[in-house]
Amino acid sequence: MDRRQIIVTKQDHSDDIPKLHEAFKQRFRIGAAVNPITLDTQSELLKHHFNNITAENEMKFESLQPVEGKYTFAVADRLVDFAATNGMGVRGHTLVWHNQTPKWMFENRDGSAVDRETLLARMQAHIETVVSRYKGIIYAWDVVNEAVSDNSGELLRPSKWLDIAGEDFIASAFEFAHAADPKALLFYNDYNESVPEKREKIYTLVRSLKEKGAPIHGVGLQAHWNLEHPTIDEIRQAIERYASLGMKLHITELDVSVFQFEDRRTDLTEPTDEMLARQAERYQQFFQLFKEYSEHIHSVTFWGAADDYTWLDHFPVRGRKNWPFLFDEKHRPKQSFWDVIDTARS
Repeated sequence: MDRRQIIVTKQDHSDDIPKLHEAFKQRFRIGAAVNPITLDTQSELLKHHFNNITAENEMKFESLQPVEGKYTFAVADRLVDFAATNGMGVRGHTLVWHNQTPKWMFENRDGSAVDRETLLARMQAHIETVVSRYKGIIYAWDVVNEAVSDNSGELLRPSKWLDIAGEDFIASAFEFAHAADPKALLFYNDYNESVPEKREKIYTLVRSLKEKGAPIHGVGLQAHWNLEHPTIDEIRQAIERYASLGMKLHITELDVSVFQFEDRRTDLTEPTDEMLARQAERYQQFFQLFKEYSEHIHSVTFWGAADDYTWLDHFPVRGRKNWPFLFDEKHRPKQSFWDVIDTARS
């Protein structure tokens, strides 16, 4: 039995296992999305392997200000305190999104739609309060999330933000965030960022923001990828396209589903050997690419840490488990982990 086999049979997280963030410390930060549960259940794993965290949901609008003027920072503060205690950075996620924003934001007391000025004033108040609270602590924010449409021939996603405030709500959000913390890095964040048609839409939006003088510093590539899609060439083209605008790039929500999106199987209770081998190959290819473009890529964040908890459980198929990370359900390194470590050392 070789050293790798010995290590992965351990139930605890051994100090003999290389620290993921140290393997890449000369290139980029290594982060994980966390929530109040995983801060406890994955605490040792997080402290060993990651030097950056992002709140999965706890810094979204409805979590921080569910009722107008009544902020609930306790859980977000706990995440920030965990990071500070363990010498980690924090990425903020997210200030403006079409989802998880309470109805009061867009409505008058009688239920009618607010006017543009009211909506922008409410946006400004929220961003100023949240960003100022963590000024100098949160070094980067996903300011606007998923504003680009998935529909062919349509640039921006239909939303109440767009309907009421018009397309410049995006530039306004960046301006408000920059005013609240001039030193924070500000990102536009989206998924399907490597799909050619949507890549070009994201490029068009970010270029227009730059041309307007909006204080945008980077593009967040969510990187919710699977065993086949997107291709390495598509990812490379996306990285080069966004970098050509002078943008910093963060991989913000990385995971590798063992299922294609169209795959509706529910019969597996664990990943097949073939799935794990292909997943390891994909992760190795991704990190080789991230290394190659580390001049532009400054952070790689997984949308979770280990297979015991992932947002991909039950999505898009109810009742189905997924196994998208470098660590298994017992927090043991998978083949994917070792192949990524080998990439760092090569």
